[in-house]
Amino acid sequence: MASSARQTISFAIGGPVARGDLPGLCDRVCRLLERTDADVALCDVRGVAADAVTVDALARLHLAARRHACQVVLRHPARGLRELVGLMGLADVLLD
Repeated sequence: MASSARQTISFAIGGPVARGDLPGLCDRVCRLLERTDADVALCDVRGVAADAVTVDALARLHLAARRHACQVVLRHPARGLRELVGLMGLADVLLD
């Protein structure tokens, strides 16, 4: 039985992320996912704020990716963001 190689895409989120940015951010990532057959989306979060809006954005991106059979993996999360993601119960789905 042959196994297919996993396909990976990468994108970055710049900060700060405002609540009003969330729909546009999700739309852009969904368009990216629609153009690929990626299994994994590496999301560079270097420099984004460790706040509830950023975690909300990441959770929305995770749900959007799941609709495309893709998993979001955070890259370069700051310690504070890593801790907040864990506190909000998303460490198992966003952190590798």
